[in-house]
Amino acid sequence: MTEIVEKLGVTDASKVLKLLGDKTRLTMIAILAEDECCVCEFVELFQMSQPSVSQHLRKLRDIGLVEEERRGQWIFYRINRTHEAFHLVANVLEHIPNHKEKLDMLEKKGLRVCCD
Repeated sequence: MTEIVEKLGVTDASKVLKLLGDKTRLTMIAILAEDECCVCEFVELFQMSQPSVSQHLRKLRDIGLVEEERRGQWIFYRINRTHEAFHLVANVLEHIPNHKEKLDMLEKKGLRVCCD
């Protein structure tokens, strides 16, 4: 059965692609396509300040590409698979390397946040 995907308008597609045109945000989305992450994990991965990481995530959240969920003191981010532009984002991600190794590296260092 073929999935029906509604087309995005040029303006909406342009906004998404503009946000993903930033290397850090594109990498964040690629990582979130693998698993949810906390800000502190991105701070470690990108070696950036927490405010800088939060600013990137805010831009992605503001257009709805990522969702956040508070669990205790932690806020976890995940890709929004129901966003109207998700298929566009997924298609873009098919053309860049997988970033699972970054999450594996955090795991090996004992730096993955777990709230189970």
